[in-house]
Amino acid sequence: MPPASLVQATTVELLALYRSRSASPVEALRAVLAHVERHGAPLNAFALLDEERALEAARASEARWARGEPVGRLDGVPVSVKDLLLTRGWPTRRGSRTVDAAGPWTEDAPAVARLREHGAVLFGKTTTSEFGLKGLGDSPLTGITRNAWDPRHTPGGSSAGAVTAVAAGFGPLAVGTDGGGSIRVPSAFSGVVGCKPTFGRVPAHPASVVGVPPHVGPIARTVGDAAVLLSVLSGPDDRDPFRAPPPREDALHLGALVAIDASDTHDKSGALDPSDVRFLRRVRVGVSATLGYVDLPGETRACFDAAVALLQRLGAEVEEVAPPFADPGGVLRTLFAARAAHTVRELGPAQRALLDPAVQSAAAQGEALSAVAYLEAERQRAELALAMAVFHRRFDLLVTPTSAGSAPLIDGGALPASFAAPFSLTRQPAISVPMGLTSAGLPLGLQIVGRHFEEALVLRAALALERESPPLRAPPLRAS
Repeated sequence: MPPASLVQATTVELLALYRSRSASPVEALRAVLAHVERHGAPLNAFALLDEERALEAARASEARWARGEPVGRLDGVPVSVKDLLLTRGWPTRRGSRTVDAAGPWTEDAPAVARLREHGAVLFGKTTTSEFGLKGLGDSPLTGITRNAWDPRHTPGGSSAGAVTAVAAGFGPLAVGTDGGGSIRVPSAFSGVVGCKPTFGRVPAHPASVVGVPPHVGPIARTVGDAAVLLSVLSGPDDRDPFRAPPPREDALHLGALVAIDASDTHDKSGALDPSDVRFLRRVRVGVSATLGYVDLPGETRACFDAAVALLQRLGAEVEEVAPPFADPGGVLRTLFAARAAHTVRELGPAQRALLDPAVQSAAAQGEALSAVAYLEAERQRAELALAMAVFHRRFDLLVTPTSAGSAPLIDGGALPASFAAPFSLTRQPAISVPMGLTSAGLPLGLQIVGRHFEEALVLRAALALERESPPLRAPPLRAS
C-alpha cells in the first residue's frame, strides 16, 4: 500500500489492513516516521522519537499478525504519548529544564501500560507546555510547537504536540491530558477529535491531589478512533486511588460503537449500526452559544448554528439554554495556581530560575493563597458540579463551541475565550469535534458535554454529527 495512504489511514482502517495482509505494522510505522522526517521539523511536535524501539515493537506485532495471534485492540497501531505521562525507558521531562533526563525511568503510567498490553507501537513523546500549566504550545525545554494548519499559529496547549502530531498525520492516535481544556481546546484549534473523559475513568499515576486534576484522554482524527483508544486507556489500574469502578462492558465499547478487538480475526468496519445514528431522536440537548459570558465572533457563531441545525435534522430535541452558573474563570485560576505551587514546591532558587515565567507567576500566586481561600475555591467547584447535575436532570447533553475563535498567532496573538473550563471543574466527560473552518482556513471546534460516566452517549452523539458533516481536508504541510 502507498505510504501516503498508510499515513492517512485511521486506526480502524489500519487494523483491517493488517487482518487482510494488505499492509503490516512495520510498513505503517515506517510510513509515519518518513512523514515525520519530511514534515516534522517546522512543527516541532515531539520531545522524543525512538525509531529503534518502535521498529522492534512493530516487528513483534507483525509476527503476531502473521501467526494469526494479534493482541488487544491496537496491535501494531502507531501511538504517541504526551510528555507528562511516565513511559518506561524514556525520560518524562514534562516540558521542563528542571527535570533530569537521566532518570531512572522504570515505570509506565497506567495509560501507557494499557497501550503496551493492547499491542500499540509507541514511537515518541509529544511536546507539552511546562508541567501542563499553560494554554499555549511552548515550553522552556522544547521551544515552540506550531499548528499543523498554519505554522504561524499556536496549536494551543498544553497537549500541543499531541494535537499537532495527529493533525499532521504523525500517527493516527495520541494520548493527552486535560486539566482546564488542554485536550479539547488544542483539538479544536487543530481540527482533530479530543476527549476528556470523566475524572477517574482513565486511571492516572502519580495521582494528582491538588487543584484541577488532569484527565488522561484520547486524541484522534475520527470519533471512532477516539472511542477505541478510550476503551483501551480505561483499563483498571490499582495505583490510582481516585479511579472509577470498571465500566460496564458496553459503556466504553460505546454501546453501538465497535471497539476493535484484534484477537478477533473477522473483519470489522468500526461502523455504527445505521439505527444508532437515529438514537438522537431520543436525546435532549441543551445548546448555548455563549454560556452567558462569552462574546462569540460571527464566523464561530455561524459554524455553531450550522452544527445545532444538524443536530435538529438528526432528530435531537434541541433547546437553547441559559447556563446554570456564572463565569467560573476565577475559580479555575485559583485552583491552577495552587496546582502550580504544589508542582514546583521542591525546586530551589536555581531551578526556579529555569521555569517558564508563566509558571513562575502562577506558582507565586498559589503560594500566596491561604488554606481557607483554596478550600473556598473547592467549595465553589462543588457548587458548579451540583448545578450541572441539576441541569442534566432535564438535558442529556450540553453543546457549546469549544473556543470563541480559532488558533491565535504565536507572535502576539491572544487566546480566544474558552468554553472548556466549567467542565474541567465539574469533572464531566466532554469532547471537541471539528466544526468547520474560518475564512482564513483555520479549524473551529464543537464541544459536547455529558453526565458523569456517560462517555458512550457523548461519543455516539459526536459520531452522529461527524457522519453527517463534510470532513476537514488534511492540513497543507510543507517539507522540512
